[in-house]
Amino acid sequence: MTTFTLSRRGLRPALAAAVAVTAALIAPLAPAASAAGPATRPSPGAPGLGDPMFPLDGNGGYQVRHYALDFDWQAPGTPFEAKTTIKATATQALSRFDLDFAGNTLHTVTVDGAGAAAVRDGDELVITPKSPIRDGRSFTVTVTYTADPTQTRHRDDAIEDYGWIPTPDGTVLYPQPNGAKMIFPSDDHPSRRAPITFRITVPGGLTAVANGRLVSRQDRPGGRVRWTYDSEQPVAPQLAQLAIGRFTAVDSTGPHGLPIRDHVPDALVDATDAYRKLTPGHLTWLEQRLGAYPFHRYGLLVGDTDLAVALETQTLSLLPKADLLGTRVDAERTMVHELTHQWFGDSIALRTWSDLWLSEGHARFYERLYSEEHGGDSFEAAMRTAYQNHDQWRHDYGAPAEPTEPNLFKRMRYDGSTLVLYALREEVGDAAFRRIERAWIRTYTGRAAGTGDFVALASKVAGRDLEPFLTPWLYGPATPPMPGHPDWVVTPVPRG
Repeated sequence: MTTFTLSRRGLRPALAAAVAVTAALIAPLAPAASAAGPATRPSPGAPGLGDPMFPLDGNGGYQVRHYALDFDWQAPGTPFEAKTTIKATATQALSRFDLDFAGNTLHTVTVDGAGAAAVRDGDELVITPKSPIRDGRSFTVTVTYTADPTQTRHRDDAIEDYGWIPTPDGTVLYPQPNGAKMIFPSDDHPSRRAPITFRITVPGGLTAVANGRLVSRQDRPGGRVRWTYDSEQPVAPQLAQLAIGRFTAVDSTGPHGLPIRDHVPDALVDATDAYRKLTPGHLTWLEQRLGAYPFHRYGLLVGDTDLAVALETQTLSLLPKADLLGTRVDAERTMVHELTHQWFGDSIALRTWSDLWLSEGHARFYERLYSEEHGGDSFEAAMRTAYQNHDQWRHDYGAPAEPTEPNLFKRMRYDGSTLVLYALREEVGDAAFRRIERAWIRTYTGRAAGTGDFVALASKVAGRDLEPFLTPWLYGPATPPMPGHPDWVVTPVPRG
């Protein structure tokens, strides 16, 4: 098979810019090469990674190796004491460095046990250790603070409210896109991941839930209980989940003995049972198309909230109760969508927020494909409608891989991005498309990847350069013709 590589010289300008941003994001992740002679003079770590959507998200100069979160939860809407311990490795000689941290009341900051100077600058916590940190050295940061579980922010797109979302007896988390900084100090960018240990102490009668494996449940003084969870695998801050409430844990088994544990508000266990039992079949269907499920366990967290937003928090998808109390077709669409994200967006992380089309487009693609095969609407009819609206969406929300920040989670990143994948399948054929998808999962599982990576890999698998075909779809001002459907027509965008 012919191998294609995309040189920056041969790329369209928009894709070349994306590659340049990717290079900027990758650079801080690897320690600088050692050079003979005097040690590098310490300098400040960058306050952000320069992401096109959120330039100050993430931080330069170090790589987080582990988070430990200690939360002493009290009651809904009540501030509580919290501690975050971060183990990191310097990727340059650091005179100071930043953490992403919004709101909350800061108490103390230490670096390797010694007090450190800390200044709040918007959503940045700027930390100056007593002594500079050498390039390549491991260090530990501990931040104590009073957490504010009423802290939320709002977006005028599919995200709506995010941060701490209240429930009648506790809370669930909506950290996406960059709300983890309201929960704990972090390196809050989707390309930056590390394992998380959660230690959550709650009043007796309540349950704490988090990503990964339940390690222990320990009785504490005063009738309180501490729940400890281990994420087991690295997690991007935007995919962290921590929920508190009166939950029932419902255990089952998926393909190949995969442990499945749903966490359901006590009053909703019976009402959601029939739909939740469909998860093993969803896993089997997706594994037939994408390969093995990428994590050690899975489950659904049913949110007792009026917020009508589902979220792909890693290994524990958050589904609002309304999604599991309606029709089976609608419930399965949401369940398959969030499960697909465990491959696209969770295991394969976003290189930049401009690459969101890869995550949401794939989740919507398999959601619609599954639904059509199981009694839902026609996939082709949905794509024809998306095609008709595509120029308007480009005008209003930006091209699929070229969003603007206010429009990041608007319609183009969902059906509009699915249309790009549909066009690719029509162009190369179903068999080649399936090979591309399998190769993408096989190559990038456990890594961050972006649009340029996808174009290059698709070209390699298809045996021909697909950059001239995909670039207009991903970045162009107008929607290209749909392969195999010369009768499909785009509705003109009104001028003036």
